[in-house]
Order: sequence, then C-alpha cells, then structure tokens
Amino acid sequence: MTEKKKDFDIVSKKKIFIAIPLVLLAVTLLVGIIFGAEISIEFKGGTILTYSHSGDVDIEQVSAEINALNYGVATVTSGEAFGSDLRLINVSFSTSEGLAQEEQETVTATLLEKFPENNIELESNKNVSASTGLRFFLKCLVAFVFSFILFIIYIAIRFKKLGGWSTGVFALLGLSVDVLAVVATFMFFRLPIDSIFMAVVLTIMGYSINNTLIIYDRIRENKSLHGTKLNSRELLNKSVRQSLSRAVNTTVSTAAALVVLSIVAVIFGVSTILNFAFPMLVGMLFGVFTSLCLSGTFWVMWQEHKNKGKRKA
Repeated sequence: MTEKKKDFDIVSKKKIFIAIPLVLLAVTLLVGIIFGAEISIEFKGGTILTYSHSGDVDIEQVSAEINALNYGVATVTSGEAFGSDLRLINVSFSTSEGLAQEEQETVTATLLEKFPENNIELESNKNVSASTGLRFFLKCLVAFVFSFILFIIYIAIRFKKLGGWSTGVFALLGLSVDVLAVVATFMFFRLPIDSIFMAVVLTIMGYSINNTLIIYDRIRENKSLHGTKLNSRELLNKSVRQSLSRAVNTTVSTAAALVVLSIVAVIFGVSTILNFAFPMLVGMLFGVFTSLCLSGTFWVMWQEHKNKGKRKA
C-alpha cells in the first residue's frame, strides 16, 4: 500500500467538524439564557468568610443556618488547607456592598452556637467591592485579548509562506472553539467564573496553539518537500497523519494526569483543584480536535477559495 493511500481526507468531514462547535455554541447560549452563569465574588463583589473546624460538619445544615439570617444567599463549601490537615468551611455572600462587621460577627456567633462541638474558628474574612471585582475582570479580559493578538502576529510572521495573516486567523478560530468548550464546562457544571477560569483559558490557549503550530510546521515542510505535486488538501492530510500519533500520545498522558487529579479532588473535597483540572481536561480534548480537524481545514478551504477565484479570473 502506498503512502498516498494511507492518507485520509480531513477536509471531506468539514461539515461535521464545523457543526460540532456551532451546536456547542447554541447549547451554551441556551443554558446561559435559562440558568445564567455562576459569577464568582472575585468579579461581582461580596464577602468571603473562612472557618476552620474539627470533626464532621453537615454543610447543608451550615448553609441552612446561615441563610436563615437573611443576609443574602450564602454559598457554603468545604475543603482542606494546602500543606496542613486544617479542615475549612468557606462561606460566600454575593452582595454589592459586602457584609458589615456586625453581620459577620453574627454569622460567626451563629456557627459557634449551632456547632459547639466542632471548635469553629474564623480564619479569614475578605470583602470584595463590585467595582474592584469589575476592574479585576477587565484586567483578566485585557490579558485574554492581548494573548490572542500576540498569537495571531506570531503565527502570521512564522508561517508567512502559508498565507501569513490567514494562518493566524484560522488558528484563532480554533482557539475560540477551545475557549468555548471551557466556557461550556463552567456553565453546564455550574462552576464559578473566577480567576481559575481565566487561568484555565490561558493555559488551554497555550496548549492548543502548540498542537496547531505542529500541524502548520508539517504543512510547511511537506510543501517545501513536494512543491506543487500536492495540493493544499493533500498537504493537510499528509501533515495530520504524520502528527496524529504524537498529538494523541501527548494528550493521553496529560489527560490521564488530569483525570487522576480530578478524582483525588472529588474524594478530598478540594473544589479549587477540581475547578481547574476538570475544565482543563475538557479544553485539552477540544484542543486536539481543533488543531487536527479545524484550523487546518479552515486553511485548506481558504486556499481552495483563492484558487477558485484565480481560475475564474
């Protein structure tokens, strides 16, 4: 069997590949409209109270006692402090003004009264104003947009022989799908949109763009090697086939580590780690999909469109 017969036509499945992110976008928008997003206090303001305790504490009972105070809806989570065996309860109030000192003292007094055997102690309290949260969100957004711009410029310069700016734009489209997958994960599983979300997005962008660069490098090498013997579609098919095993092996090893990390986080109730590892896993899988099936496909579609225009002219 010749090498050419081993190639598979990625572009022939373009309708399926393009339909996947479109369906994901529609479902994400629908969930957002119906249920909204879980915006963290970091972005919309509020108060975070952290308590240490001994023994087992019923988190649902804690939530019921605190919400009975009518200081606004309180979100109660449990976990452990990093580097120690200290068991923690985190109480978050999402309010534009935050809780007054007297209200915080009332919350603490209520917990001491209702759970006298658990040695509850206030470890930290933090108020975040709505304006501070907005500024923090805008700074994260600027970092996000700036990263996109740098990626486009870098790819346009590096792959000038493949189309320059067009390769950067198509890589950006693939990255946008990866970001959409991360957003969908946070929306579907009701994870809070916070600094962890921004960290996941930026990390996924770096991981996904690396796979895309590998595909573009292969296309450039094959184009230099075969010249005009292969058209753009054949170049992409050959390049994807040559890069497939490497991309799959790298993803499987990293994804396996993230799966283990997510399981451990669930077992020990470490929500911060879970909120990072699980969306990272989803984004990483989509990153492989976009790098192998979308970015290159968009490039081929553009090349064929340009060639068709030249023939008409």
